[in-house]
Amino acid sequence: MTVKPYDPERPKKTQVRDMFDRIAPRYDLLNHTLSFNIDRLWRRRVVRLVRRSGAQRILDLATGTGDLAIDLALHVPGARVLGVDLSEGMLDIARRKVAARGLDARIRLEQGDAEHLGAADASVDALTVAFGVRNFGDLEAGLREMARTIRPGGKVVILEFSEPKGALLGPLYRFYSGWLLPRVGGAVSKDRKAYEYLPASVEAFPEPGAFMELMRRAGFRNCRARSQSFGIAQIYTGER
Repeated sequence: MTVKPYDPERPKKTQVRDMFDRIAPRYDLLNHTLSFNIDRLWRRRVVRLVRRSGAQRILDLATGTGDLAIDLALHVPGARVLGVDLSEGMLDIARRKVAARGLDARIRLEQGDAEHLGAADASVDALTVAFGVRNFGDLEAGLREMARTIRPGGKVVILEFSEPKGALLGPLYRFYSGWLLPRVGGAVSKDRKAYEYLPASVEAFPEPGAFMELMRRAGFRNCRARSQSFGIAQIYTGER
């Protein structure tokens, strides 16, 4: 892949925020369509892991348009969810979805930076991120900030894309993400550059083993990666 994930001459966070502001109106349609709705299955697995932990206070970081925050509020008994995202465009859509579900009392949404969270130390039982950590401006700083906010014994659950390595699936995935995704996503969203960035950012993200090492260095223990759909995504878990 020849496309760089972002312009090194400009702050990555600024570029990511502006990009998601631009594509927010079409993001849900494209996300579910281009993933053949398998992203919903992956999110359900994240919710099950959080529910099993008994978490009540949940921080959903890079909450986007609120899909995971809504699923957590609906399926984790008694949970209160704080959703934080850098993009106000994405949050505007999330707020409308939360209101339509009647979940305003269970979900609070705030604009915020993963590297400088407003949450107090050890203030949440669980922290989730779906398809967001690869967009952090400083991945290690973001992981340290996540660890800071989770109480001792609490859990982090991270859902993120990865690159499958199989002899058959690997080339198919690269064709889909490198050629088809930018064309279809760009045509529908009118922002091809955004849909070139998305697969490029997956390619630039650390391999599962390297990412778990970063998690451990940030203060997490019992780190584990669960491969999803033959390696197209990973669910990472860790404990404080």
